[in-house]
Amino acid sequence: MNIEYDVCIAGAGNAALCAAISAADKGARVLVLERAPQSENGGNSRFTAGGFRFAYDGVDDLQALCDLSASEIETSEFGSYTESQFFDDMFRVTEFRCDPDLVEVLIRNSLPTIRWLHDRGVRFVPMYGRQAFKTDGKFRFWGGLSIEARGGGPGLVDTETEIAKQAGVEIRYAAKVTGLLYDAERVEGVIVRENGKIREIRSRSVVLATGGFEANPEMRSRYLGRGWELAKVRGTRFNTGTGIRMAIDIGAAPYGNWSSCHAVAWDLNAPEFGDLSVGDQFQKHSYPFSIVVNLDGERFLDEGADLRNYTYAKYGRRILEQSNQTAWQIFDAKVQHLLRDEYRIRQITKVSANSIEELAELLSREHGMNRDQFVRTVTAFNAAVRTDIPFDPTVKDGRSANGLTVDKSNWAMTLDTPPFEAYGVTCGITFTFGGLRVTPNAEVLDEDLEPIAGLFAAGELVGGLFYHNYPGGTGLMSGAVFGRIAGVAAAEY
Repeated sequence: MNIEYDVCIAGAGNAALCAAISAADKGARVLVLERAPQSENGGNSRFTAGGFRFAYDGVDDLQALCDLSASEIETSEFGSYTESQFFDDMFRVTEFRCDPDLVEVLIRNSLPTIRWLHDRGVRFVPMYGRQAFKTDGKFRFWGGLSIEARGGGPGLVDTETEIAKQAGVEIRYAAKVTGLLYDAERVEGVIVRENGKIREIRSRSVVLATGGFEANPEMRSRYLGRGWELAKVRGTRFNTGTGIRMAIDIGAAPYGNWSSCHAVAWDLNAPEFGDLSVGDQFQKHSYPFSIVVNLDGERFLDEGADLRNYTYAKYGRRILEQSNQTAWQIFDAKVQHLLRDEYRIRQITKVSANSIEELAELLSREHGMNRDQFVRTVTAFNAAVRTDIPFDPTVKDGRSANGLTVDKSNWAMTLDTPPFEAYGVTCGITFTFGGLRVTPNAEVLDEDLEPIAGLFAAGELVGGLFYHNYPGGTGLMSGAVFGRIAGVAAAEY
C-alpha cells in the first residue's frame, strides 16, 4: 500500500486546523482536504465572532493572552471564570445530559489550549462590544465569556491557516471527502472528489472535522423534526453531514442529542445560508432588553430567563415554532444604547414608530401582526413591570414582570419612551448537536464502543457535549481542545 500522508484531515475550520497544527508539531506529514473553495474556506468558524469560553482565575490569565494595557485593566472588571463555574454552566444548560468525561476534557484543557493557540501565534482581544456593559465608569464583563480572536472568526481561520502552512501542512480546497478507506480493521485513507475526478488518498490515520448536518434540509427534517427545513442556515452551506454519514457507514456509533441544535434569533430576511460579507451580523441578540412577540401579538418566551449567553442558542427553536417562523423584538428608546452593533447594519428588517399604536398599525399592515392583541400585550406587560427594582444589564437583576401568561424574570423595562423599534427575526440554525461517539482521546468508537483504528474526530460532528442548549463560546473552545487532541492522537497512531 502506497502511504501518501501520515494524517489526512477532512475540513478546514478551527477544529481541523488545530488538529493539523498539533499533528505537524509531532512530525507528521499532514494533508487537509477542504470541501469549500478557498474563497469560502473555514467552515462555520469563519462565521463566528471568534469568542472562546475557558476557565481563568483572573485578569493575570487574560493579560498573558491579550497584552492588556494599564488603562484597559484599570477601566475593566473581567472577574474570573473558574473550572467549577464552567462545569456548573455545562451541566445546567444541558439539563445534566452532557457526557461528563468529554466535558472534563473540554474544561480542564480550555486554558492550556488557549495558551497553546496564543503561543502558536493566534492573538486575542477583550470582547468589549459584545460581553461588557459600561456602568459606573467601568466595563463589566458578564456570562463567563471575555475574549475573542483578533479579527473574529475570519481572523481566527486565516491565522490558523497560516500557522498550519508554516508548519508544513498541505491544504487543498474544493476537495470533497466522500468516503473512508476501511478494510474492516482500520481506516487507511479517504476517497476524495477533486477537479471533477474521484481518487483515493492513502494515509495512516484520518481526522474528521466536517461539521454537523445543519446545511442539509432533509437531515434537519429527519432528525430535528417538522418545520426545520424552513430554518435559515447561519453559517457555511457545506456542512451537510457528509463526515458523520461516512463514519456511520463503516460502523461508527451515533451519539448525542440528534433532535436538537444550536439555533438563534436571525434576521427575518437573511439569505438561505450565511453571507461572508455580513458574517454573524444577521443575529439579533439584545432580546433580553426587549419583549418578543409572535404574529398573534403575544409573548411566548421569557426574554430575561438568564444572561443571553445561556438562552440564545435555544430560542431559535422557539421562534421556529411560531406562525410563519416569525417573531418581533420590541424596544423603546431607554434601552437602544444597549443594542449590539448587529442592530445597525444595512441589511435589517426593522419598523419604527413614535407610539405603540402606530407601531401596531405598521406591523399589522406590513407584516400581518394582530394589531389589537399586540397593543393589549404591551399594556399588560407595562403594568406588570417591577419598577421598584433597579435595572442592571450586567447581572440577573431580578427586575421582573409578573402575573402574566409568560413572566419576564430579569431586565423588564416598560415600553413607554419613543421612538419604538421592532426587529423581525426568524430561526437561524448554527450547528446540530448529534454526531459521532468519541473517546476523551478523540478516537471514533464503533457501535460496540470499541475504537475504530485510525479514525479520529473533532468539532461540531462530535456528539455528547451539548443537549437542548449551549453556553456561548463553547463551540470554538471544544473545536480547539478536541482538534488539538485529535491531531496528536492521529500522529501518534
